[in-house]
Amino acid sequence: MPTARARVAALGGAILLSVVAVLFARAGEWAQTLFAVLYRVAPLSPLVLTPLVFAGVVWATRRWFPAARGSGIPQVMAAGHNPAASAQGPLVSVKSAAGKLFGTTALLLVGGSAGREGPTVQVSAALMVAVHRWLRVPVTAGVIIAGGAAGVAAAFNTPLAGVAFAIEELASAFEQRLAVLVMAVVMIAGVVSLGLSGDYVYFGAMAQRLPLADLFVLAPLAGLVGGVLGGLFSRALIGMAFSQNAALIRVRAHPILFAAGCGLIVALTGLATGGSSWGTGYDTTKLLLGGGDASLLFGPGKFVSTLATALSGAPGGIFAPSLSVGAGVGQLLAASYPGDAPGAIVVLGMIGYFTGVVRAPLTASIIIMEMTADRTMVLPLFATALIADWACAKVCKPKLYHTLARQFAPAD
Repeated sequence: MPTARARVAALGGAILLSVVAVLFARAGEWAQTLFAVLYRVAPLSPLVLTPLVFAGVVWATRRWFPAARGSGIPQVMAAGHNPAASAQGPLVSVKSAAGKLFGTTALLLVGGSAGREGPTVQVSAALMVAVHRWLRVPVTAGVIIAGGAAGVAAAFNTPLAGVAFAIEELASAFEQRLAVLVMAVVMIAGVVSLGLSGDYVYFGAMAQRLPLADLFVLAPLAGLVGGVLGGLFSRALIGMAFSQNAALIRVRAHPILFAAGCGLIVALTGLATGGSSWGTGYDTTKLLLGGGDASLLFGPGKFVSTLATALSGAPGGIFAPSLSVGAGVGQLLAASYPGDAPGAIVVLGMIGYFTGVVRAPLTASIIIMEMTADRTMVLPLFATALIADWACAKVCKPKLYHTLARQFAPAD
């Protein structure tokens, strides 16, 4: 049975990480708003500013916060395999958490296609570990996993998805005692986040419906297209990290210059799409879910911008950008399949591509349902997710996060 001090540590950690997650979200929104103002005043400024900041963030990350690069979810996975050593190391340290917060916000400040959800997972796990260390409570795998899962719940206001993510991705062996800890921390984090941000649905409530006959066609199609594209995205990231191709080895030898090149691609893509590919893509995605119109370049542009941002090696997540890419995929499917419910097709595109990237169909289904407050498309969402998972495995057999976690495993 957990001691009173362990209970206090879990409660304190959940409250602290919730507050930080909400502040992080507001900082990201502020950064994107400031960049939008800059773009209106000086439309060509991203061509200079974005590559410079990308290069600067990657330089600072490599020099001072090497464990803060990338998404943050692979770090939490790696830390969970050796919690005692990781509690003393950089993977879930307060220093790495600070680097993750500042690096991701800096990318959003110059239009980087980065999400805050993956970073929130690492930051939350780090804060949970820090509270346990301060109170001299042993740090177990459950503590790290609970912190990371609560990060998903606090970032998206989706407590059920936080629990599902812990089961499906963060924990390789899920025991009953761990389940209780995860659910307790996630629910506390959800309540605190709810109190600070109010009762909201991340993308707003969905009201559009598709006829059953259309779903039999569109769900498999969205699953196949999303799974293949998600697999290609994953292959690119895994290849950059591990491939022994001579060209990629030369690219990895010049990380700062490569990051600047990635920043230039992000800037050019944003200019080509009228700015829609910059940032998280939240506003355009919400517009599409409501049945609104956006440029058909949004999906392709967001894919390129997100890939360039992720390849750069800077801190930043891919959860929210992947949902936006999926919305763009759904938009293209809706354009080729005209009907009265384009928003419902967008949802299928979102879950298809998102599952293709993260390879967690249960989490994807729950997170989409919670983020859109839509309970009527449960079966189509699950079907699309399972097909996307299968299609992605044909393109990229290794799971993205599990494979990237090998970068942070201790050397034998």
